[in-house]
Amino acid sequence: MKKSLYLYIALPSLLLTFTSCNNSKAKDSENENSVEKIAQIKTDSIAKSKSVIIDTLDYNKKLIAMSNNDTTGRWPVKTPYPLPGAILPYNRIIAFYGNLYSKRMGVLGEFPHQEMIAKLQSEVANWQAADATVKTIPALHYIAVTAQGAPGKNNMHRMRMPFKQIDTVIKWAKPINALVFLDIQVGHSSVKEEVEQLKSFFALPNVHLGIDPEFSMKSGERPGSKIGYFTADDINDAIDILADVVRKNKLPPKVLVVHRFTQGMIKNYKDIKTVPEVQIVMHMDGFGSKVLKRSTYLRYIYREPVQFTGFKLFYKNDNWNDWKMYEPEELVKFTPKPLYIQYQ
Repeated sequence: MKKSLYLYIALPSLLLTFTSCNNSKAKDSENENSVEKIAQIKTDSIAKSKSVIIDTLDYNKKLIAMSNNDTTGRWPVKTPYPLPGAILPYNRIIAFYGNLYSKRMGVLGEFPHQEMIAKLQSEVANWQAADATVKTIPALHYIAVTAQGAPGKNNMHRMRMPFKQIDTVIKWAKPINALVFLDIQVGHSSVKEEVEQLKSFFALPNVHLGIDPEFSMKSGERPGSKIGYFTADDINDAIDILADVVRKNKLPPKVLVVHRFTQGMIKNYKDIKTVPEVQIVMHMDGFGSKVLKRSTYLRYIYREPVQFTGFKLFYKNDNWNDWKMYEPEELVKFTPKPLYIQYQ
């Protein structure tokens, strides 16, 4: 099992601090606010380029819907328009997470191939039923670099999975038209070093990236001994590499998922760059009760906006004692609505 109880040891005093972000303003005020937000979406030189052929009015409307009538001005975030073929906000991604070597790291490796695929397709259908306004698509989120307690031959406290396993996951994705995410736990290595090793896979249109600051040990600690962190520079390194791949291969934008479940896991979030070639998902990645998970989402994801949001669901750790896992019908009421859902 990937996550520890760090999140919920640290947060008990915060449980009653935050209330719902869905303010019940008068309908005319909401309409005025929505119009203002649409006008605020950045229309820089990229948006004016002849190469951008997306329907910007439709894109803005979908961002407003995703923002779920947020009245604080945080959402939607001002970013450049994406290149044509962008996945978000036109789709909601439903991903199964794990590693083929382990039944304990997530549902992707826990069940036999066909059983896992059937379960994923069932979840996709559940989400489509919960929100018919957004197309729901499947994804396989594979941990391609795992942090290690032992230093290993290179003293980097990380293990790169064999490329043949990545090829297997890509093969599994094809019959169901699923996206593939390659996830990286850097240990004592760096985001730049590990993403560079996988560039050949990111040249494929359906392969995207996930990065996990929990296991980024910048002061030489053993992974798992404390919670690590990424700076904006680390995340920008990943964005630069993906953007370069997109430009050189004339691809649609890549999706970058950044895991987060504490304040300290991401430093200087305002310095994370947004570009037309990459769509950033800040992903709420912790387990526990519904109250705790909502508090975490509000504190670290909603209040520190980057671009899009995600939400992790644990089949086992979210269903423990009197805890119950969130249902799709509940999560689509969040502000903003998460467009990336990951099951572990």
